[in-house]
Amino acid sequence: MTIYRKFDDISADFTACIGFFDGVHLGHRFLLRHLTDEAHRHGRLSAVITFANHPRKVVQPDFDLRLIDSLDERLAKIAEAGVDACFVLDFTEEVRQLTAKQFISDFLSSRLHVRELLIGYDHRFGRNRAEGFDDYVRYGNECGMLIVKEPVFQDDAQLHYSSSEVRRALALGDVALANRLLGSFYSLEGKVVSGHQLGRKLGFPTANIEPLCADKIIPAIGVYAAMVRLKDGSSHKAMLNIGVRPTVDNTNKITLEVHILDFSGDLYDEDIMISFVSRLRDERRMGSLDELQSQLSIDCKRASEILTL
Repeated sequence: MTIYRKFDDISADFTACIGFFDGVHLGHRFLLRHLTDEAHRHGRLSAVITFANHPRKVVQPDFDLRLIDSLDERLAKIAEAGVDACFVLDFTEEVRQLTAKQFISDFLSSRLHVRELLIGYDHRFGRNRAEGFDDYVRYGNECGMLIVKEPVFQDDAQLHYSSSEVRRALALGDVALANRLLGSFYSLEGKVVSGHQLGRKLGFPTANIEPLCADKIIPAIGVYAAMVRLKDGSSHKAMLNIGVRPTVDNTNKITLEVHILDFSGDLYDEDIMISFVSRLRDERRMGSLDELQSQLSIDCKRASEILTL
């Protein structure tokens, strides 16, 4: 996939769609399949027009929006879907003030050579999102661009496929639902940093994780079964705790600690990828370290059973 960040020398003609595509969930993938099929049927290249930063962070600067994917993760998933090109825009105040007509005629048509634009069933753009699909069709006709509304993605599960629904599921710790919506495991990359090393004394050595992308969603506090991929490419079963360590700490700082099953070695300063598979339980305060150790044994056994299926 060719990634464009400058748009001055575009020569090919494109069938395109526009959106932030956070998570590239199953609904997005449905749209991207239609996009590539439609583009190639007409002898054009397929393109996604997306933004490096989320528009809501410009419209509501104080809103703490956590993302499913980093930009690099989004681009990788879009490329995996078979899209030929991706135009990455910075969403600025200047872009925000463009009307839908200006965006379609002056930017999409004149600069990017978009000849057909596929629009998701609920997608709106332009200043204040004040106009709708019929307006887009009229503006497209004026500059020779075909505007097509895409149908709603539905399958036997009858779920609502949206980025906001994935975020909601992760905020509740329902990683199973999030994974179903995404069509893959929700993953988070982080660096292994030094910790308290209490887990080692209890027989469950843990790696403390510092997420590499500060904007990524951290699932709800709790204990999870997960898969961990190390820098050597190997994958390992793991148990992950997200929480405030109530049995041993008196702070409210949330930490991520992962115990990799059947593994020994020094991972300090390494970057690892954690894929969330299932939530095991809430984090809770134990009466003693012995009780904590006993609970960790139970958690490890359950995680191993889940990850073996």
